Amino acid sequence: MQYDIIVVGGGHAGIEAALSSARMGRKTLMISMLAEQVGATSCNPAVGGLAKGHLVRELDALGGEMGLLTDEAGIQFRILNITKGPAVRGSRAQIDMDHYRVVARNTILTTPNLSLIQETATALIIENDTVVGVTTHLLNDYRAKKVILTTGTFLNGMIHIGEIRQEAGRFGEFAAKGLTESLREHGINVGRLKTGTCPRVDSSSIDFSVMEIQDGDELPNPFSFRTDREAFARDKKQLPCYIAYTNEDTHTLIEGNFHRAPLFTGQIEGVGPRYCPSIEDKINRFRDKERHHLFIEPQTAQNTECYINGMSTSLPPDVQRQMIHSVHGMENAKIVRYGYAIEYDYVDPTELKHTLETKKIKNLYCAGQINGTTGYEEAAAQGLMAGINASLSLEGKEPLILRRDEAYIGVLIDDLVTKGTKEPYRMFTSRAEYRLLLREETADLRLGRYGYELGLIDEVQIERIELKRSQINAGLKLLEETIFTPNKEFLAFLESIDEERISDKITGTQLVSRKSFELEKLTKLIPGFAHLDLYIQEQILIEAKYARYVEKQSEDVEKMSRMLHIAIPEGFDFASVSGLSNEIVSKLNTFNPPTLQAASQISGMTPAALDILQIYIKMASKR
Repeated sequence: MQYDIIVVGGGHAGIEAALSSARMGRKTLMISMLAEQVGATSCNPAVGGLAKGHLVRELDALGGEMGLLTDEAGIQFRILNITKGPAVRGSRAQIDMDHYRVVARNTILTTPNLSLIQETATALIIENDTVVGVTTHLLNDYRAKKVILTTGTFLNGMIHIGEIRQEAGRFGEFAAKGLTESLREHGINVGRLKTGTCPRVDSSSIDFSVMEIQDGDELPNPFSFRTDREAFARDKKQLPCYIAYTNEDTHTLIEGNFHRAPLFTGQIEGVGPRYCPSIEDKINRFRDKERHHLFIEPQTAQNTECYINGMSTSLPPDVQRQMIHSVHGMENAKIVRYGYAIEYDYVDPTELKHTLETKKIKNLYCAGQINGTTGYEEAAAQGLMAGINASLSLEGKEPLILRRDEAYIGVLIDDLVTKGTKEPYRMFTSRAEYRLLLREETADLRLGRYGYELGLIDEVQIERIELKRSQINAGLKLLEETIFTPNKEFLAFLESIDEERISDKITGTQLVSRKSFELEKLTKLIPGFAHLDLYIQEQILIEAKYARYVEKQSEDVEKMSRMLHIAIPEGFDFASVSGLSNEIVSKLNTFNPPTLQAASQISGMTPAALDILQIYIKMASKR
């Protein structure tokens, strides 16, 4: 009954927290209500997406599990925004949600140093403002040096389907009672959020022939850097998704039942995700739209059941049936499970340090939806970091706190603990100031060394990473050192590859940075690149194209790093700084930070506010 680390919850955050701590040598216990529901995908049967794909790649680079699980259980792989710049592309995979859950559970059960117990945590055991364990519904006391809460939507969870309310943490599973009270008793600020999910429909009752087919990529890319890319692209079997649309009948039906929608009747009090609204919220806010996309996604490899992505709802069952039947191709569709909304308690993330340890209860960490996020990927990223930092703390080592210019994970955690959130937080590429430095495909180059030093990735993988780095750097150096002149032979070559002529000397880097210069031209320009892996060739081309922009962002990072060391003069008048909000001025006066580094840790402080502040500090020092 005595452990180094206890992880409460078996969702995506819990999996990463438990695996990382166990693999770092800590005796770990996972407490989960149902062993067979470890790794359950409560909402959509997919992993990744815009910015979320970045998180999964970063998790994998650090030695996390989600990328490997997705590659194993994936049934369709696509790169979103493929026609846009590489910084904003995102990998996404449909998964066999049943297989994903089985593989996740088996990984937990077969990992050394890790035990799983099927109980419900009901209270924290706290002594002298320090957590020392948890009590379960069976009145068992489990003791540990660190506790990580990854409770998802289970804290006082309440499901809404029309006028029906049911206490549950997920459809068919009990809510978690007691932990919220333990947190509040010790001064932790707890709020209430809401999220929702879509109806599931019997696939055999859908007419797919009238819908738009959406296939996966012809050559699928795996999520994990540890997956054999060639074998994966060759052997992975993929299923199609389909696109359908709502119509005026759908909208009129929904609008006519607003008076029965818990979202509008006051039955739901929690704040829902602005960027993933329910269908009734879409119709209310965007009534002028003639139609809305619906993505019909298979939930398993057998494709017996489909998830109607885009139709999250808490409307009554009879309305949901009519709503589904109003969609072309689903006139005879049979609902297997109705959509629902769920309210749950969450911890104000400003109660946390960057390590995800709570400020008021020592040795207690929170990760995942309990911190106000939405999405499997955001949860898993936090779980991994909580597990790593709890383990490092036990060893007396410095924590791993990723910077905003270093990882989307760094952006995620910094946003949460410094700004907080009043609605479910979702990651977007626009949240990252240095997103050109944080492209998906560079995650292993950025973070692999950390994973290796933590013991979460092995010698073979770090050698692959370093080989990749050296090949890319050698290719970039060759391009920069190769000079082309406008002689007769080279002008003829440019014409042969459909490139504009040059009138002066030009480096290889300058030439390939042209918008028109595509990958197939690279090996024609530099034949020596032909022996390199296609993936390496792609990275050389991208790095060369964006060299000037990457250099500029790197300079901005260095500038910010220098800026944070600036001291704030004693008695400085923050109210005199034009451009700072009244809220930020009030907080600066309250905390009176000695440096800009200390100011950056204040909730709500933005990089733009810091930049303005440092300008005024310099002006004051000159005066």
